[in-house]
Amino acid sequence: MGYVQKVNVAMLAVVAMLVLASCGYHTAGKAARIPDSVHTIAIPVFTNKTPTYRIETVLTNAVVKEFNTRTKYRIVNQAVPDADATLTGTVISTELAPVTYDSQTGRASTALVTVTMSVVLKGRNGQVLYENSRYVFREQYQVSRELSSFFEEEGIAVERLSHDFARTLVSNVLEAF
Repeated sequence: MGYVQKVNVAMLAVVAMLVLASCGYHTAGKAARIPDSVHTIAIPVFTNKTPTYRIETVLTNAVVKEFNTRTKYRIVNQAVPDADATLTGTVISTELAPVTYDSQTGRASTALVTVTMSVVLKGRNGQVLYENSRYVFREQYQVSRELSSFFEEEGIAVERLSHDFARTLVSNVLEAF
């Protein structure tokens, strides 16, 4: 076998390995975890096991909006017996931690809010269609020098975090992750 033939065989082998290695990949969004029989999803307000005021409402509203925006399902914002599936969530923990400090005052200049969630989507028959008991989302924000606006900035960070959580949750449910 000549040199050119050996190179051609080697190149053919590399191409074959690349083609075989790519088997099994699929386009995101093709696999659906939710059965075709599901048309209505109930999403009651999530449970809050933290002292953070109204965080469960912010997270629930973001998830409802994301489902309404991205899916064809009829979303009901309360537990109803005739829903085909019910999505329940629990805010397990919230943490607030300083990240950087102002060198002149010694006060925190940026902080990080961390929220841990548990979510379960069950069919009408009680079958678990999706579950993740450990969603963790973080959002950093600037701490105002004015004490009166400190909580306002934290609230905006929680809003951004809730949108990221909702996008991720809906994608995970729809794409079977």
